[in-house]
Amino acid sequence: MASTSSEVDLIIFSTAIKALLFPSYRSTDFEVHRNWLAITHSLPLSKWYYDDTSPWTLDYPPFFAYFEYVLSHLAIVVDPEIVRLDNLQYQSSSCIIFQRASVIITELVLLFALLKLVADSHNSFNKLAIPSSLFLHPAILIVDHIHFQYNGFLLGILLWSIWAAKQKRFGLSAFLFASLLNFKHIFIYLAPPFLVYLFRAHCTSQSKQSIIPQISFINFFQLAAIVLATCLASFGPFLFLSGVDGIIQIFSRLFPFQRGLNHAYWAGNVWALYSALDRILVKFRLFRGIEVHASILSSTSRGLVGDTVFGVLPDITPKTCLSLTLGFIIVIMTKLYQDPTYPRFLKSIVLSAFTSFLFGWHVHEKAVLLFLVPQTLLAVEDYHQFRIWLIGSIAGINGLFPLLIHPQEAPIKVLYTITWISFIPPILKKHLHRPHLSSLSMFLMKLENIYLFGFIILQIYHLISQHEINFFNRFKVLEFLPLMLISLYTSIGLIYCYVKLFKVYLIS
Repeated sequence: MASTSSEVDLIIFSTAIKALLFPSYRSTDFEVHRNWLAITHSLPLSKWYYDDTSPWTLDYPPFFAYFEYVLSHLAIVVDPEIVRLDNLQYQSSSCIIFQRASVIITELVLLFALLKLVADSHNSFNKLAIPSSLFLHPAILIVDHIHFQYNGFLLGILLWSIWAAKQKRFGLSAFLFASLLNFKHIFIYLAPPFLVYLFRAHCTSQSKQSIIPQISFINFFQLAAIVLATCLASFGPFLFLSGVDGIIQIFSRLFPFQRGLNHAYWAGNVWALYSALDRILVKFRLFRGIEVHASILSSTSRGLVGDTVFGVLPDITPKTCLSLTLGFIIVIMTKLYQDPTYPRFLKSIVLSAFTSFLFGWHVHEKAVLLFLVPQTLLAVEDYHQFRIWLIGSIAGINGLFPLLIHPQEAPIKVLYTITWISFIPPILKKHLHRPHLSSLSMFLMKLENIYLFGFIILQIYHLISQHEINFFNRFKVLEFLPLMLISLYTSIGLIYCYVKLFKVYLIS
């Protein structure tokens, strides 16, 4: 792919910013991935998913394990100590540079996918605006280049599979998405849109007069063979070396159901509101002198991972989350089945990811990336989509701020986000027609702006609380109040965006 000077400038500028963050805070995920380098390099393949030398055991699908295996052979050249299995918490300067650089280099998969997706855009202005907005996105910067993960690389594979579907290269799209699932299984929530769209667009007739479409079994078995072959390439070596027990062991690592409803820091979803309401009702019961068990008082606000026990409201089970998620996704898929076009396919991906975030079990706040990234492609469609994207992006980014737990990171995340918001949204909406708004729409827009302004107040409060000069910090019962408020405020905006997206999707 030939690169223009603007694209090269984007790569240089982005790399410079991310390289400056090499010495910044690193979460436990940094050691997680270093340990995976050591596991895949030091042990035979049959032992990868059994090793428990470190608490950070390998719990991603095989393709990601192979990815770590390839990186480990580069790591040993840089510093052999990186891939020592017993070298826990190893963080030399060479180790930090190698792992940080691997994120930057593999993230180019995302940039090139973005450039391909916008290559045929009628608006030449968007050909650099959209790639810039995502390649410099604060959420990706926080999660990948400070906190430490490889989401840019994985989301790049997702966008390549979307591009292939857009180009009607359905076999390639199936292969890329099946590969993505074998890199990280959280993308399984996006499988329904791919299944329905590839089936309807490639395996059935497009006649709207026929209620039951004619099926092309040749095309169907072609796609099925591609998906099965991809999964066989992923799991086959483990099946050959360890048999069925080896596959069972892998799945026991991929799906640890002993985790509770909420993550340690609540993601800004429906369950954050539900948990907060239960806390209020529990406090009301205590105020009335009604005894409440100690486990209930600490369950949803202790900042730890574990079972979430509710004091007043009914407990939520994995089946409840699955039922709600599947229920909404079925509605989304029904509309896609009836109208299997690329624009609806893209919107169904965003909504499916959004649904899994709002109603899923043990959702991480980082999962906002699953819908924020593809949603950016919709932001340049029309002004209404832009507004939904803007609110969702600002809410989602603010919901990620608590990932950076040290006060010294505050200027980085706040100033960078303010800079991004100051430049990117005005650029994206520059060529959008702003329709005439009704009085109700104008009123709602004012409320939206007030809501967005509220994040400034919320972040000031959170920054003050981090420096422990907040009056409430003397009360341990309110120790996690700042984080709870961020979760709740974020959830309000994200649920609002979801409702608006869902409405537009159904009536369009």
